[in-house]
Amino acid sequence: MKTVGMIGGTGWISTLEYYRHINEETNRRLGGLEAARCLLYSLNYGDVDRLNRADDQRGVYNLVFRGAQVLVGGGAEGILLCANTLHRFAEDLQAQLPRPIIHIAEATARHIRGRGLDRVALLGTRPTMEMDFYKAKLKAAGITALVPEAEEDRRFIHEAINGELLKGVFLPETKSRFLAIVEALRARGAQGVVLGCTEIPLLIKQEDTDLPVFDTLVIHAKAAVDFALEGD
Repeated sequence: MKTVGMIGGTGWISTLEYYRHINEETNRRLGGLEAARCLLYSLNYGDVDRLNRADDQRGVYNLVFRGAQVLVGGGAEGILLCANTLHRFAEDLQAQLPRPIIHIAEATARHIRGRGLDRVALLGTRPTMEMDFYKAKLKAAGITALVPEAEEDRRFIHEAINGELLKGVFLPETKSRFLAIVEALRARGAQGVVLGCTEIPLLIKQEDTDLPVFDTLVIHAKAAVDFALEGD
């Protein structure tokens, strides 16, 4: 079994879910008292937030890179960035690291294609919805990602993530607005919905919509277990 290094704390609420799912999935496959070999480097999200507010993305990158260096030094054989948005740095990080990054969008793309879909809604932070780093990975797999057309909808999702979900606040009115946005994307041809922020699956569940829901946290956690047990 390989050791997986997790960069978490973005936020800690979803990092707890990563740890649980990785260990549960490892035990489901191996049985007995088996669990994952993993290391966790947990960022203080307050540091990340201050750098984001100053639009200092190099500063955020440096925090993540230092965390990855600590994990590699501790014996991590693969790196898991426990947030969709952090994958904006994945290519630059990979160029500087001697260990592979287990990419959340690549894993998600495989699941979408496995369901035979090629057009999905993508909900996440503004960088995830508005930049190309995530959508390009889906496009490379033949998948079109649809994001909310209205700037106010994208702003609402981003602010709900930062102002509510990262704090463990899950309001019914927020859930209703998210689902209304999903329905608008369905009307534009979305065949499924990618919950492209690892806090969103704590608010939106498969039972909330009849569209296929792609929980990127669970998908990513299973990809980490695939990596860890590959060849065992």
